[in-house]
Amino acid sequence: MTKPPLPADDDQVAIDATLRAVLRDVLGLSEERAATLDEMTPLFGAMPELDSMSVVNLLGELEERLGIRIEDDEVDGSMLDTFGHLLGFVRSKAQA
Repeated sequence: MTKPPLPADDDQVAIDATLRAVLRDVLGLSEERAATLDEMTPLFGAMPELDSMSVVNLLGELEERLGIRIEDDEVDGSMLDTFGHLLGFVRSKAQA
């Protein structure tokens, strides 16, 4: 699956919105809670909804919605440490 092209100025906003939507859908977060996530918000280990099984679902959904491929060796604890780390990773994959 290939992702539809986005205007360059809208890339960052669209990726952020997609990540928040995936977190809402996969983890069952409320719209309000997802909106409050910032770069320093801790994720894995701090958010009870984000366990090892939901990580698999989260990554699969990101691949599908953004048309990216996440290799197993790219997944590590630091990537899931904070919302900012995950957002940076997803942005780098989506813009590659």
